[in-house]
Amino acid sequence: MDKKTYNNIDEYISTFPGDIQAILQKVRLTIREAAPQAQEAISYQMPTFKLEGNLVHFAAHPKHIGFYPAPSGIEHFQNELTGYVTSKGAIQFPIDQPIPFDLIGRIVKFRVQENLEKAASKKKKKA
Repeated sequence: MDKKTYNNIDEYISTFPGDIQAILQKVRLTIREAAPQAQEAISYQMPTFKLEGNLVHFAAHPKHIGFYPAPSGIEHFQNELTGYVTSKGAIQFPIDQPIPFDLIGRIVKFRVQENLEKAASKKKKKA
């Protein structure tokens, strides 16, 4: 079985039905607004935003949107994620329920701050 490879986020999103495309585009826009300096990419065959390293990934699955903000993003917001299936690095937002775009935006802003602080710390150590 050939695994599909994507060249960019638009190509990834275009492979889904219209209703899922709309959700994915809104997730993308939410991330873009929370991290305007981040670069779009495809990593692990998922839409990815990078800023001083991986920032967040997201993907559509049959029954949920997977959001991957690194373990720290999940730990920091664990009290707000009690209604969702989570694992060390993933959050599942069910497609048949409202997607918490505000929460996604706040998680992304947290991850931006975290990545920028880590990058600044590394630069100080090198200096």
